[in-house]
Amino acid sequence: MRVAALGFLSIGIILLLQVVLPIVSFELWAIGQEYNNRVLISPHKSGQQVLGVSVQNNNNFPTFISNLTRQSKPNYNQFLLSVPRLKLEGKAVYVDSNDLSKGLAQLPGSAMPGEKGNVFISGHSALSKFIAGETAIFAKLTDLKKDDEIFVEAAGSRFVYRVVGIKIVDPSDLSVILAPDEQGRYISLMTCVPPGLNYKRLIVLGKII
Repeated sequence: MRVAALGFLSIGIILLLQVVLPIVSFELWAIGQEYNNRVLISPHKSGQQVLGVSVQNNNNFPTFISNLTRQSKPNYNQFLLSVPRLKLEGKAVYVDSNDLSKGLAQLPGSAMPGEKGNVFISGHSALSKFIAGETAIFAKLTDLKKDDEIFVEAAGSRFVYRVVGIKIVDPSDLSVILAPDEQGRYISLMTCVPPGLNYKRLIVLGKII
């Protein structure tokens, strides 16, 4: 009986550490990023409004939902994303999708690869980056650093973006959807933080080179 009790206690401690350690690790990462001026922690705000985009709760999970449509639709329904630092190679990004259940989704109406504006891509994270599956492709997004490269292949063309900024925002902050300026070509990768939880959003911003 005593051995069994110790066994259950050990299992409980292991499970607790699986939850607590990733959160503690993330908090230490965020403090380090802020200290080194590599990340901007946004103030508590609702964020700039973006016409056609709203934040909706899906099973208590705040999600960006876009009703934006294009004047002319692209001739492809997905493109490929590669991030060497994260060891991501040729991951499918579904065009004009609000559905993250399949993997990575490009927010409907955001820029297409290579276009002016902001290619806005969302993906799930996971409590542990070591056991993340195909539904949590952005589990290691916190590993990205400024000047890392992001590659996109679409309709036979290849585009290279360089990370220029990393920030943490509230789930309701729609301003991150917008490009920093009207002339630039940008890409944004978004996931939930702390890993596997949905308290905040991590945004990695890249600019085409």
